Amino acid sequence: MWEKFKLILRDTDLRRKFLYLLGFLAVFRLISSIPIPGIDALRLRQFFEANQFFGLLNLFSGGALGNLSIMMLGVGPYITGSIIMQLLTMIFPSLKELAQEEGEAGRQRFNQYSRMLTVPLAFVQGFGLLTILERQGILQFLTFYEKFANVIIVAAGSILLMWIGELISEYALGNGVSLLIFAGIVASFPSDLRQTFLAYDASQLPTLIAFTVIAVITVAAVVYISEGDRPVPVYYAKRIRGMRMYGGTTTYLPLKVNQAGVIPIIFALSILLLPQMVASFFAGSANAVLKIVSSFIINFFASPWVYAAAYFLLVFLFTYFYTAVTFDPQSVSKNLQQSGAFLPGIRPGNSTAEFLSKIVTRITFVGALFLGAVAVLPLILRALTGISTLAIGGTALLIVVSVVLETAKQVEGQLSLRSYD
Repeated sequence: MWEKFKLILRDTDLRRKFLYLLGFLAVFRLISSIPIPGIDALRLRQFFEANQFFGLLNLFSGGALGNLSIMMLGVGPYITGSIIMQLLTMIFPSLKELAQEEGEAGRQRFNQYSRMLTVPLAFVQGFGLLTILERQGILQFLTFYEKFANVIIVAAGSILLMWIGELISEYALGNGVSLLIFAGIVASFPSDLRQTFLAYDASQLPTLIAFTVIAVITVAAVVYISEGDRPVPVYYAKRIRGMRMYGGTTTYLPLKVNQAGVIPIIFALSILLLPQMVASFFAGSANAVLKIVSSFIINFFASPWVYAAAYFLLVFLFTYFYTAVTFDPQSVSKNLQQSGAFLPGIRPGNSTAEFLSKIVTRITFVGALFLGAVAVLPLILRALTGISTLAIGGTALLIVVSVVLETAKQVEGQLSLRSYD
């Protein structure tokens, strides 16, 4: 470990990437502390203490929503735009070809469409969120122009944050959006732990110890599942070119148990929070029908068991969905056939694609169950123990561990490249 750290410090390129990463994260945390004007601080604190929904939004904004920062939307609009674009690939084959089959240039164009979609989504989400907070008495706007100016500010803050995430992905290490969420979660850990331990007396110490043990076991399980794979043996046929023989080697194709990583958690939370935000927006409507429907949605998700069941189901489904989007058995089978490779006992072509699809479906079932269980475990613990800070602990823990593993793999890859002469 220490040797690798020294290699990172000695390597100019890696050292520069780490400095870029620290610089971008420092800029993110600095701007996140700049609030928009017109805030009632006392009502703001009381509102977040009583509302689990906005507590989750605050988690993914990196704490920026908690003080109504100019970056209060976080990367939410960009995540929503990415979800919409991924869903559109299931409807429009041309978008699927653009994202998967047209190489790096196609992926860049696809990502550009996601970024363009983020702009109107940032304005819509900013207007909706500010309207909700205004109706709660947290914000006070004297004129419509003041409100419109704040909508522009928070939308611009979200777009700026998206740009910072892109810069991290390009010039630093790891996935930029995931690292921004990671930075926000880590920054909130000390205060969450302090609130947890200060709010409960010695009689509840066994509960806190049990939670700590469960957290350690969860971390170990996340690492185990994230690193687990199903090796599929691959044989390369012998080929003779001129006077030399090529191929004849044996390797394996690693199929990850959880190929989707942390993305299903983010997708599920975004979809789960959307109806609650819309319902909160229309809760004070003068229309009786809208008011009744909004109250029903809010009360429906207020039940921790209903919320946990919906959360588990969405995580489970999004794990399969994202795996289907990112792993194409037909494309893998075609590439193996073109390179002269085959699976033992399986005919090349459609038979290979069907075999790989069957394996991925089975192992993804295990990964989806695990992700869903880890996601809802803190909600169940919160319902049983009454410790409010446990409500976001499992999701935060899963994201932190997954992002750390992903970034560590990138660092390992960079070090491996530099170990060759």
